Amino acid sequence: MAKEITARNEDYSQWYLDIVKKADMADNSAVRGCMVIKPYGFALWENMRDQLDRMFKDTGHVNAYFPLFIPKSFLSKEAEHVEGFAKECAVVTHHRLMNDPNGKGVIVDPSAKLEEELIVRPTSETIIWNTYRDWISSYRDLPLLINQWANVVRWELRTRMFLRTAEFLWQEGHTAHATQQEAIDETLLMLDVYAKFAEEYMAMPVIKGVKTPNERFAGAEETYCIEALMQDGKALQAGTSHFLGQNFAKAFDVKFLNENNVEEFVWATSWGVSTRLIGALIMTHSDDDGLVLPPRIAPIQVVIVPVPKPAPELDEAARKIMQALKAKGITVKYDTDMRKRPGFKFADYEMRGVPVRLALGMRDLEQQQIEVARRDTKEKTFQPIEGIENYVEQLLEDIQRNLFQRAADYRTEHTTRVDTFDEFKQVLEEKGGFISAHWDGATETELKIKELTKATIRCIPLDAAEEEGRCVLTGNPSRRRVLFAMAY
Repeated sequence: MAKEITARNEDYSQWYLDIVKKADMADNSAVRGCMVIKPYGFALWENMRDQLDRMFKDTGHVNAYFPLFIPKSFLSKEAEHVEGFAKECAVVTHHRLMNDPNGKGVIVDPSAKLEEELIVRPTSETIIWNTYRDWISSYRDLPLLINQWANVVRWELRTRMFLRTAEFLWQEGHTAHATQQEAIDETLLMLDVYAKFAEEYMAMPVIKGVKTPNERFAGAEETYCIEALMQDGKALQAGTSHFLGQNFAKAFDVKFLNENNVEEFVWATSWGVSTRLIGALIMTHSDDDGLVLPPRIAPIQVVIVPVPKPAPELDEAARKIMQALKAKGITVKYDTDMRKRPGFKFADYEMRGVPVRLALGMRDLEQQQIEVARRDTKEKTFQPIEGIENYVEQLLEDIQRNLFQRAADYRTEHTTRVDTFDEFKQVLEEKGGFISAHWDGATETELKIKELTKATIRCIPLDAAEEEGRCVLTGNPSRRRVLFAMAY
C-alpha cells in the first residue's frame, strides 16, 4: 500500500492527496470544488468536533442553528464585510424548476425569480446579528454566548480536499457583550481554547498571534489566529478569533439599556475552525507510509489482529483484552475479517494511522504475550497479555507526547531569524518555514514583500518582545519581529 503513496520529498502535494484517498478519508464529488467526507474521515471530524464542543460548553457557550440562506441586503449593511466575501458568494436567484419545453430535462422556471436574491452563507455574522436585534434589549441579556456547527460555501477557484473546498464544515461562535473589554477578553479566551485543542489533542504546536490590518477578517477590528507549520515548510492558519468591536451592532442596530438605563451598542466577537484542521493534522504528522493520528482524536486507538486468522481461543483472548481496554476508555477494534491476510491488515491500519496495533497468534497465546506495534515510530515489542491494558494506556500517552514533540522540534529547526532581505530570500528558497523578521508596519511594504517573494506575514506573535530593528525591505524603523512564511 505504501508504494501507492507518492513520497513527500518527490511531490508533497500529491503525497497529501494520496493519503486522503488511500486512508479512506474523502473522495471527489460530482460538484466542482466539493468533496465527499467518507466514514473514516467523518469519524475523525466527529472526535474533533465533540472535544471542541465540550471545551466551548465548559466556557459557558451554548449551541444554536441559523439559516443557510442570507438575504442579499444583509451583506450590504457592513461595507468591509461584503467587500471581503463578495467574490466568494453563491447566489440563489430562483425557487422553482420546470420541465424543458424542448424535452431536454429541466430548466429554471423564469417566473419563479426571487424578489430578493439569497446568499448561501459564506459566514453568518449578518443573519445572526439581524436576529440578535430581537434577542437583546437590556444588560440582563448579556453576554450572549452562542456557537453553531454548520456548513458554509465559499466559491473557491482552486480547491484541495479538506484544505480549501467550495463547501466545508465548521463551527462559528458569535457573542455579544456589554463592554469592549469583555469582548476582547472573549476573543482571547477562544484563541486560547483553539491553541489548547491544537496542542493537547491534535499534538500540533501553534503560534498565537494577531493578523496585520491587511489580513484581518472583513469587518473586524482585530483578528487573532493560531498558525501551524507543515512538513513542507509552509504555514497553515488553523483557527481565527475576531474582535468585531461595534461594527455589526451598528450595522444591524443592536442596542441595550445598560445598568444606568442608558442605551448603548453591544460589543461583538466571532471565531471559528473548520474541517481544514483535518488537512493540518495530515500534513503535520503523516509519513510516506500513510496517515499518522494522535491517539486522543483517532477514530480507532487500538486494533487487534488475529494471526493468521480468527480462532475460538484467539477470539476469547481478544474479547478479554478489548473489555480491559474499553474499561480504560480506549477505543478498540478486533478485526475478524476472514477475507484479508494479516499482512494486508497490518498495512491497511498503518495507512489509516491507527496508533497501536496488537497482533495475537496461537504461539503468542501459549506464551501469554502479544505483539505491540506503535504507528509513530514503527517499533514492535512483545508484552505480557496480563496487564496489557495498562501498558497500552501509557503507550498511547507516549505516542501523543512524541508526536507533539516531533512537530515542535521541526518548527524550531525551521524558524529562522533574518535581518536583511537577501537573507530573507535565501532562507525562503533553501529552507522554508517561519522567518522572523522586522517589518515597518506599512501595508505597502507587506504587499511588496508578498509580490517579490509570495511570502506573507502569518502573524505578529502575541509573545513577541519589543526589539528595535530595521525593516528587512525598506530599512525603516521597526519595534518588533513578525513571522513570514509561504502558506496554504
